[in-house]
Amino acid sequence: MKTQIARVMPDQYLEIPEEELVARIKEHKAELGERLVLLTHHYQRPEIVALGDFVGDSFGLSRDAARQTKAKDIVFCGVHFMAESAAILAGPGQRVSMPDLRAGCPMANMAEIEEVERAWSDLASIGRQEGVIPLTYMNSHAELKAFCGRNEGSVCTSTNAGPAFEWAFKRGDRVFFFPDEHLGRNTANALKIPRDKVVIYDPEDEMGGLSPEELGQARAILWKGYCHVHTHFRPEHVNRVRQRHPGVMVVVHPECTEDVVDLSDAAGSTEFIVRYVENAPAGATIAIGTELNLVQRLALEHPDKKIFELARSLCPNMFRINLRNLLWLLDHLGEVNIVTVPEAVASEARVALERMLSITAARAED
Repeated sequence: MKTQIARVMPDQYLEIPEEELVARIKEHKAELGERLVLLTHHYQRPEIVALGDFVGDSFGLSRDAARQTKAKDIVFCGVHFMAESAAILAGPGQRVSMPDLRAGCPMANMAEIEEVERAWSDLASIGRQEGVIPLTYMNSHAELKAFCGRNEGSVCTSTNAGPAFEWAFKRGDRVFFFPDEHLGRNTANALKIPRDKVVIYDPEDEMGGLSPEELGQARAILWKGYCHVHTHFRPEHVNRVRQRHPGVMVVVHPECTEDVVDLSDAAGSTEFIVRYVENAPAGATIAIGTELNLVQRLALEHPDKKIFELARSLCPNMFRINLRNLLWLLDHLGEVNIVTVPEAVASEARVALERMLSITAARAED
């Protein structure tokens, strides 16, 4: 991915009162109207979410942006891979930018294209590549989406990982999933894939630390990667809230470890968690295992329910986006922090994303 070299935000923005920051951001929005779309991920600070035109998960927001045909500028308040996806799906003449280019994703960085290409070549060198369908999580760099596009694979989200695995098994006998081993493991468990048919590929080890026999017998080859926000949650957190709050409902994200998912009442994507809370009866007590900003916002939006975090876990990269760098970006729109993806990469990544859309659409029709 290529990005325009960012100028450093001047210190003068640090001195602006919050009320003025909000007022000036709203002035930009009013002036630009439909020419500007502000996307805010569920994990953003509440004051950022309040200013967004759309709030949602990474793919839903990218898709929403692509539908805004009158918009010239798409500002993504999220992390880097999300802005990349928006740039891939954006139409001609649309420009994508983000307030802080340093807002990355450690999990996405755990699977670099060179490592995945080497693993793919390793599989071929031992005669174990045939019948393997690559799937990349939405939380990955554009180059990995492009890799899946040119190798008959697809992208998936935490919402449709199960259907994506099923789609892959109709086209091959094994899935190579990256970069989150925990979403992969929880999906394999939900599909009742035998445990001895699921292996972890560690890119730090030769051949992923696996023998040719293990690779050949596996139905799911999972990349050794994780989200530090969601692996923060432990079984003792679940046990503690159940002791302290009898009748509590525990819902967690599937990027959590399988032991946490197994102890919970439900597991699903950020959108799933939002709907779970919305559909819970008044008076319900709900402990949520996901990023703190979303949990706190849900608690404010549903005062008729007792909602709290399973444990405190904050995404520092999401937290990089704030009112100050958002205003700075809008003051210099089109001059700083533009996110672009080379067309050679974007075209192949678009193929994988479109396959994901078709998987989702086919499931909706069932």
